[in-house]
Order: sequence, then structure tokens, then C-alpha cells
Amino acid sequence: QVRLMQSGGGTVQAGGSLQLSCEASGYLIGDGSMAWFRQGPGKHDAPVAGREGVAAISRDSKSIAYGDFVQGRFTITRDNAKNIVTLQMNNLQPEDTGDYYCAGRVGRRIDLDAGRWTYWGQGSQVTVSP
Repeated sequence: QVRLMQSGGGTVQAGGSLQLSCEASGYLIGDGSMAWFRQGPGKHDAPVAGREGVAAISRDSKSIAYGDFVQGRFTITRDNAKNIVTLQMNNLQPEDTGDYYCAGRVGRRIDLDAGRWTYWGQGSQVTVSP
């Protein structure tokens, strides 16, 4: 059974930083791409396909994509040996508040279309105060 276990998140003031981590079990992240998506607060029951793409990284880390809103503030990395993908978020702003989800799928390509991802983490809450 594939599981993506997230850790990190929390509450920070605007301009602060947070890190999210996602550890996979029953699945080798080295076999595929990984990504982070987010959803506005209070939208836990919203369709997965509506989640906003934050960042995606190919299995060899040679291809990386970020949502337009990131503007150099976030960095996605992966450690295939440890089966972990990490999202470092700097200069967080109140509009970044929401639930963040780790995602994975087998294959080499990346994109920020949530409907095309197979495996999902449980979600991590990020709250940024003014």
C-alpha cells in the first residue's frame, strides 16, 4: 500500500519560512515524479483536481516546475535514497495560507495538473498571519 506521510507546516508571520516534508512508503519516489499542491482553507472536501500546483520535480531532479505565484520564494528538492521530497517556503505571505498536499506518480514527466497525480499525502496546514 502506498502512503505519503507529510510533516511540517504550522503558523508563521508574513515574511517567515516553513518547510514541508513528504516521506513515501510502499512506493519508491525514485520511480516517478513528485509534487506539491495546495488548497485554500476550509476546502477539504473540494475535488482534488481543483488543487493549485505549487511545485513539481522529476525523478532525476533535472526538471522542476513552479506555480507562477511562487516567484522564487519556494524550493522543491528530493532525496531518492531517503524516499523524501521537501518543500522549503520562504517569504511566506497571508495569501499562501491553506492546506498543502504532497503528490506522486510513476513516470518521468512533470506538470502542475492535480488531476493527473496518483498518490496523495494527508495534507499539512500552513497559516501565514499579516
